Amino acid sequence: MNLRKLLLLDCDSTLSAIEGVDELARLRGKATFEAVESMTRAAMEGGAAMEEIFSRRLELIQPTVAELETIGALYITHIEPTASEMLREVRAAGWTPIIVSGGFTQAIRPLADHLEITRVEAVTLTFNNSGKYCGFSPDCPTAQSRGKNEVARRLKRELSPVKTVMVGDGASDLEVQGDVDVVIGFGGYAVREKVKNGADAFVTKLAELPAVLQHLN
Repeated sequence: MNLRKLLLLDCDSTLSAIEGVDELARLRGKATFEAVESMTRAAMEGGAAMEEIFSRRLELIQPTVAELETIGALYITHIEPTASEMLREVRAAGWTPIIVSGGFTQAIRPLADHLEITRVEAVTLTFNNSGKYCGFSPDCPTAQSRGKNEVARRLKRELSPVKTVMVGDGASDLEVQGDVDVVIGFGGYAVREKVKNGADAFVTKLAELPAVLQHLN
């Protein structure tokens, strides 16, 4: 009998304190950082559609392969302090963690490996042979509005879980309501009132998740 339970985890401002795209922009100077941060904030708070800003941010930044590696290291440096212990507890309770993010696969993968999370559903960037940015894979749903909904539905079809929970800090996480059983808002780094008020539960430390999940059994 399949008793798999899926714990879908946002990455930026949830598993790690940073927003990867903002940190990439920071490498381009103050003006680029402020422009990209403003777009990111608008998307996270639900004021702008992801399609409107995803390509614009990347075209402005023009990231390199080496810079994605730098951001990957930053994710680990700024990891949420209780993430590893939380994962140990939820795995023991039968949950399978999967990262579902609008961030970049190449930057998130080191953090996922650090946390022993096998599966990452994010956006894969493409580069030419010299490492110049060429765009992103069109088959990555999380580059679009409600992309996390599509990922959640696909995972449920594929894995037939008995329960699916989404955890994250942004509007795109809250939107997954209806395609998962429960959405748990996270406010450890940024408390977004729309998420806090709309989520089925709300935590400010990942260490609080195991107790919340226990009540779902």
